[in-house]
Amino acid sequence: MKKIKFSLYIGLLAAATVSCKKDFLDRFPQTEVTKEVFFNNPQDLETYSNGFYNMVQAGWDDINSDNISSYSGSGEVDVLVRGSIDQTNVSGWGGWDKTTWGNLRKINFMLDNVGKTQGDPVAIKHYIGIARFFRAQFYMDKMARYSDVPWYNTALATTDETIYKARDPRALIADSILNDLTYAVENIKPDEGNRTRVSRWSALALMVRFGLSEGTWRKYHAELNLGSDYKRFLEKAVWAAEQVMASGRFVVHNTGKGGEDYRALFSSLTLNGNKEMIQWVDYQQALGIGNNTHVTLGWTWSLSHSLALTYLMKDGTPFTAQPGYATRNFVDIFTNRDPRMAETIAGPGFSPNLDGKPYIAKPNLGGYDQLKFYPRNPSQRQGWDLNYSGLPAFRYAEVLLSYAEAKAELETITQADLDKTINLLRTRVLMPAMNMAAANAQPDNELALQFPDVTGSNKGLILEIRRERRVEMACEGRRFADLMRWKAGKRLQDQQGGMYVPALGALDITGDGNPDIAILASPNDESPIAGLPEDVKKALSKFYLKDASGKDNNFYLKNGTSGNILFIRDRDQPRNFVEPKYYYRPIPQDQIILNKNLKQIFGWE
Repeated sequence: MKKIKFSLYIGLLAAATVSCKKDFLDRFPQTEVTKEVFFNNPQDLETYSNGFYNMVQAGWDDINSDNISSYSGSGEVDVLVRGSIDQTNVSGWGGWDKTTWGNLRKINFMLDNVGKTQGDPVAIKHYIGIARFFRAQFYMDKMARYSDVPWYNTALATTDETIYKARDPRALIADSILNDLTYAVENIKPDEGNRTRVSRWSALALMVRFGLSEGTWRKYHAELNLGSDYKRFLEKAVWAAEQVMASGRFVVHNTGKGGEDYRALFSSLTLNGNKEMIQWVDYQQALGIGNNTHVTLGWTWSLSHSLALTYLMKDGTPFTAQPGYATRNFVDIFTNRDPRMAETIAGPGFSPNLDGKPYIAKPNLGGYDQLKFYPRNPSQRQGWDLNYSGLPAFRYAEVLLSYAEAKAELETITQADLDKTINLLRTRVLMPAMNMAAANAQPDNELALQFPDVTGSNKGLILEIRRERRVEMACEGRRFADLMRWKAGKRLQDQQGGMYVPALGALDITGDGNPDIAILASPNDESPIAGLPEDVKKALSKFYLKDASGKDNNFYLKNGTSGNILFIRDRDQPRNFVEPKYYYRPIPQDQIILNKNLKQIFGWE
């Protein structure tokens, strides 16, 4: 999963920088902020902790997951499943490098020096809580990649031998993360202002995310040998979610506009005042702080056919229960679906420039171009990093989904729990409510095939909750993490594919009854459109399976002249997800050479 980290620097960025010859293990220079002249009062702590906000995460794509059909780049997991990785060439992944470990040192440097700070003890504890919030997030990311990692709770000097310690066990790391989050929840102030700063509610939301993640990792991953302790983490997720829900500060954004209310969460110029936001990232043109969310639409990746199939019909029944669902054309597949589908995937009738001119999907990417997060107003799309939509970091919907999932996994969920969580999200988009008894009485066969490890009395309900999570949170950067914790990595080796093409020739993809594109064998054979009027042929956007010399282009059709769009790269470099090895990343070999106490993760020895 490509994780985009957006940064909003407020005030002086007073953070220690690191520079390493061999990543974090070699040498740290002296920090620019010295403890002798800094950390004297809460204002110093505020100034220093402002530098942590470059670690705020706001994802707006699901690259590296089964929500993507094609990506013109080489994502981390893409390299992994094609077998072109080993521990000698992973230093550039950003998981075990000087920048990421340098972030930890910045946090610990502040925590090492708060003992000298004088002033309001409540304020001091507040900023300590913020530092521990970011340390918890740091180690959550590390544990998700490497499982066992060295735990450092102090900024080590270059002469300290502890810097060469071994990896600590996952159980210690998880409990340490929970301790940091507990302190953060108990000491960070609840007053969140315009909700762009870390608050007690942010800490609770992170605790929900962590508790659900670690609880399901332990439940579904037998190789960890921690399954007997999974309930403790799920119960902590439930507790933290209940604190957020009971606060009365947050509500599902619903003004009765259905899909438009869902859209407003991801393409609005500001999210200030939106009560679904627990924390969001503000981008301001006046300050020259922008993002590039406009690249979601048809630039380098496309969404998957399996994601498109996941959305329910408007009446709440599975699309995959419809007769002939597998061969529905592009226009039909969007008909009478959950409104969130048309707000996530650019479908028939979408006009990007508010001028009525329809958007033409790109079959060479798969045809399902991502619309979610795309700024609808052209004035917000002024150039690279010159878009100013506010982006969610934590939103209430995730807390509600996580609460329902944790209670379902604990087998304590009730219909009342669904009504105050998932069914609020469905009500927003005018969808029928989820019924617990009905879901468990007849588990969806398609979902059951995707997640064979789900068993028990709540099997059908857990599968439907996973569907709802995929639909509601599509493209928010969480899908890869979900697949990993559910032990569903095999989903990454499947060819997700793009839209269904009934035959070579012209196709209507805007829904106006007239052809818009043509998919043809090659420029040398345009016979499928020979009978069309010349003006119609000239207006078509043409896509070829082969170029004029007979060389394959980047895509083909599953059945040769019909079928779902598939990709040459997947055909020539088949994907394979090795379990349990690929649930974890190898430590770079140069780090193991530098640190003789550092042992490689199992499977990568």
